[in-house]
Amino acid sequence: MPRQTHEALISPKVDSGSYDASNSWHPFTQMQEFSALPQVAIERGKGCWLEDMEGQRYLDGTASLWTNVHGHGHQELDAAIRDQLGRVAHSTYLGLTHRPGNLLERKLVELASPELLRVFFSDNGSSAVEIALKLSFQYWQLMGHPQKTEVIAMEGAYHGDTFGAMSVGGGGVFHGRFEHWCFPVSRFPKPVCKEVAGDVLETDDAASLAILSGLLAKVGDQTAALVIEPWVQGAAGMQLQPRDFILKVESLCREHGVHLILDEVFTGFGRVGPMLVCREMGVRPDFLCLAKGLTAGYLPLAATLATEEVFEAFLGEPSEHRQFFHGHTFTANPLASAVSLKNIELLERMLADEDFSERLVYFGESAQKYFSGHRHVAEVRQRGFICAVDLCPEGQPSESFASNARIGQKVCLRARALGLLLRPLGDSLLLVPPLVIDRHEIDLLFKRTVQAINETFQQSSMNH
Repeated sequence: MPRQTHEALISPKVDSGSYDASNSWHPFTQMQEFSALPQVAIERGKGCWLEDMEGQRYLDGTASLWTNVHGHGHQELDAAIRDQLGRVAHSTYLGLTHRPGNLLERKLVELASPELLRVFFSDNGSSAVEIALKLSFQYWQLMGHPQKTEVIAMEGAYHGDTFGAMSVGGGGVFHGRFEHWCFPVSRFPKPVCKEVAGDVLETDDAASLAILSGLLAKVGDQTAALVIEPWVQGAAGMQLQPRDFILKVESLCREHGVHLILDEVFTGFGRVGPMLVCREMGVRPDFLCLAKGLTAGYLPLAATLATEEVFEAFLGEPSEHRQFFHGHTFTANPLASAVSLKNIELLERMLADEDFSERLVYFGESAQKYFSGHRHVAEVRQRGFICAVDLCPEGQPSESFASNARIGQKVCLRARALGLLLRPLGDSLLLVPPLVIDRHEIDLLFKRTVQAINETFQQSSMNH
């Protein structure tokens, strides 16, 4: 059979679905299963809604993988990109500088902890974490402590998919196949914390802190850094921590001379309430990693903030080779920097508005209202504009489904038919809408999720 010509591949007669079936390889996706499913090709978006090529509208229940802040097609964000596009779309940050990058650096320093005065840009959250790790490793070498090479992280953590980020992640199905190539990491267990609608149902961090304290006492003098997501472990299934837990972790790091790397890639920019958890709680990390909501979901950009103390260790004569050996082609891209600045301006306004706090409370109360006591829900975890719903067999919250049952996936496919886009994590449903979601849309989000759960299990029982 002859190969398709280039002209045939780009023919306007070939629809998006055909392109996808022929050429695409999607992330975290079993393509055999995916290719057998009806495809949704998104054409446009407005507010909290996306529209496919057939004109079907969907409520964006994932905030386009936890990035969208102000909704799609926001007039001021669009204008910020257009305005910058009239100047320059991209100019390297290697040996040159530019105004949007400089202004964004200044703004991020203003938002973060007082000691974080230096900003290193990259493209994504995984890279931001890699950079923090490499900065810590090189810092200790430059300071005459080459033995400080170990890293500590929390069990079940997820910090990205590059090799350093995989190493500090919790492994499992995400990273298990690559474990041989990852460096070893010491781990401590997550604390116990159950919270919905602002009500703390259960909390206990004593065991977690005791194990961490023991680890630091044993290997602290050999440890470069501890890396942790504050308040919520996102891709671990929205696992919550007591709000002051991060302060206790910081105290232990200080006591043992270990760098604290805060991964706020997911929790930053209003997702769990405040602009940044570190500023809200008065935590002073050595490194802060930001991405996702940084550009309001418009363009790829990430930032790693570091202290002046760390920065000064890298200064010296060129012949000393003390400079940081790391870089990205699109570091501090002007378009991404410009839209980030406008995003933060809008977000500061939003967070100061009483309506934001009221909607956040409504989101939590609605999560409790719609899911608490549901016969197929084992647990609900909610903080800020995030909600995780763990599914279970009817009336058996301690039981789980066989992995090949694909219950979470089936519920999300049913939700799609109801005009709602969700993405499962195993048999947990993660509801993470844009921060501008209104009360009516919050009700739609939860109502359609419940409907999708009910109809999935009803269909399942009919098939048996």
